[in-house]
Amino acid sequence: MATFLSRLGRFAFRRRWLVVLLWLLALVGAGFAASTAPPPPADTFSMPGTESQKAFDLLQEKFPAARADGAAARVVIRAPGSERITSPARRAQVEALVADLSKAPQVAAVADPFATNAVSSDRTTGYAYVTYGASATALTDQAHDGLTRAMERARGAGLVVEAGGDAVRIDQAMSGTGEKLGILVSAVVLLLTFGSLIAAGMPLLTALIGVGIGISAITALGSTFGLSSTTTTLAMMIGLAVGIDYALFIVSRYRSEMAEGRERADAAARAVGTAGSAVVFAGLTVVIALSGLAVVNVPMLTKMGLTAAGTVAVAVLVALTFVPALLGFAPVRVLARRDRKQYTGKPLSRRQQRRADRRAARTRPNLGARWAGLVLRRPVVVLLVGVLGLGAVAVPAASLELGLPGEGTMAPDTTQRKAYDLLSDSFGPGFNGPLTVTVEAKDAKAAAERVRTALEGVRGVASVSPVTANPAGDTALVTVVPETGPTEARTEELVRSLREAAGGLENRTGATEILVAGQTAMFIDFSRTLDDALLPYLALVVGLAFLLLMLVFRSVLVPLKAALGFLLSVSAALGAVVAVFQWGWLADLFGVDHPGPVMSTLPIFMIGVVFGLAMDYEVFLVSRMREAHAHGAGTGEAVVTGFRYGGRVVSAAAIIMASVFSGFILEDNDFVKMIGFGLAAAVLFDAFVVRMAIVPALFALLGRSAWWLPRWLDRLLPRLDVEGERLAGDGGTVPGDAARERHLVG
Repeated sequence: MATFLSRLGRFAFRRRWLVVLLWLLALVGAGFAASTAPPPPADTFSMPGTESQKAFDLLQEKFPAARADGAAARVVIRAPGSERITSPARRAQVEALVADLSKAPQVAAVADPFATNAVSSDRTTGYAYVTYGASATALTDQAHDGLTRAMERARGAGLVVEAGGDAVRIDQAMSGTGEKLGILVSAVVLLLTFGSLIAAGMPLLTALIGVGIGISAITALGSTFGLSSTTTTLAMMIGLAVGIDYALFIVSRYRSEMAEGRERADAAARAVGTAGSAVVFAGLTVVIALSGLAVVNVPMLTKMGLTAAGTVAVAVLVALTFVPALLGFAPVRVLARRDRKQYTGKPLSRRQQRRADRRAARTRPNLGARWAGLVLRRPVVVLLVGVLGLGAVAVPAASLELGLPGEGTMAPDTTQRKAYDLLSDSFGPGFNGPLTVTVEAKDAKAAAERVRTALEGVRGVASVSPVTANPAGDTALVTVVPETGPTEARTEELVRSLREAAGGLENRTGATEILVAGQTAMFIDFSRTLDDALLPYLALVVGLAFLLLMLVFRSVLVPLKAALGFLLSVSAALGAVVAVFQWGWLADLFGVDHPGPVMSTLPIFMIGVVFGLAMDYEVFLVSRMREAHAHGAGTGEAVVTGFRYGGRVVSAAAIIMASVFSGFILEDNDFVKMIGFGLAAAVLFDAFVVRMAIVPALFALLGRSAWWLPRWLDRLLPRLDVEGERLAGDGGTVPGDAARERHLVG
């Protein structure tokens, strides 16, 4: 593989105009296809195989007039002070509000609170249920503005009016501050790492072009494959992150090859042949992790994972071809200013050259090499501190509670949260999370009446609505209001007990099938689906990546410790998330308004995203060690070589990644904060504790056995030549460097 990639890199370097032209044509073509493609479909959410999804499909079939996919808003009205909304003056104001709501664009119907008995027992609060003839994503700005104007008029009359539901505009658009800050920090880190504006700009430019092609392709294929606009979110985040990383490693390797005296084309070829091989396998681990989201069996997550994996594949191709082509345009200016003199200045005299050689021989090893030497001298201490430290941080993860965001978790100043609190206060906490019980039978209304009577006596049920039957009379539904809130454990127990009792109710009431659904039940099913898929997903991703890393490193223990280190860093990150967002530790520092359950999707997303990035760092760092080992270096020398050339670059990549993720902590939404905090913590733990400390400590303790591979397996596995043993002109490590590394190892 190294030979093929070396030839590819040399071709891209020499035929740079052709390569750049082809990539620009790809960008323009993808952009044109995206601009002319039909609009992407509306966001849809489904969970095949769950009871909630089965009930949703049944309602769409049996109650077509109800438009199960139509948007809805629940407008909550409260009289000021101790007044009642049933007084003649306030009642007239409520009726005027209902009339205004009925005139708003796209509104299909408005349920008058007095006609539907939607008034609290103390007569201070009521709600009007507004249904729309379009889904939430299809509502126009005029529809949103009509709802807002009607509410403002009622507020002007003295009423307290708030609204919840998917028809209410969510003013939680990303401010962009986090992304801008992340890009700014990335630029600064790249500049400090390379000491050259050209070298710092290349990873940013190539990453943006790769992401542009990937996102444009997703948009162009959106209507064909049902890819909504939200599927691009993960693709953009991961594509930008790995695009910077991959270009960073190839540019860094090119600079080191130039420093060892290779010709420019040879340096580009060798950079792509060696670092490019690591890029290929690092990209494959990310693709495996993202594609594995299909195991969850939630179509939305599957599409997000596959589109992100496609964007990562584009980032790999960009790094292997576009980066060496750009290096061809600035082969010397990509170097640090102090290193350009030998290429741009006057030739040195013999005396000046001898002085330069003596200065180079006295050059101290860089920070990465010195750190590796320290770890090699104290491996047990470093290993214990790293493992025990991450283990202590991971302790709160044992108390992890999962949930999904709802209106009750929004910021207190939003109208959705205010409406939620008003309803909980006036109608009970369970009113915000009603359950829908569907009954199928020949005489569905009669069977549903018997079901309704039985449900009224169930513990945990606050109230049961009258029966509603479809025109055909074969399906009916009743609404059950729990005594507890949507996110409480007792509500989940109620859903479970109702479903367990459904079989007995079918026998007693004559129903053919009884299903328990509703938004609360859907959240419960979604969390359970993720919980059930977590271990299979983890086994699939780690198992495939283990085999891939075994091919790369020709070792059993290296991929094993890589996987175990990843589990340790993810556990520590989850522990930090629980401590801050669930327990409320340092909540003020991170701007967490209301600590509560951790978002259900966070663990599986963290596993997928962080595993791919962690294996990136593992491949880039250890592949240089493997390369030195393949060229005859001992284990200690190989570790120092890996850190000498890869430590600084891996550190820069991790800081860039953490800064991008940390930018999301500045957003107002607690769950966006949670994602940013969790991913940033996981990257920092994995890069600086696991890869920079635990991994070299284990190499020091294992010695040559770290590269052990059974002979029969060695014969069975194909040789991919990732370390570039077959590349012509290989000089290994220059003598001065080898001497310094042996001195560090002792």
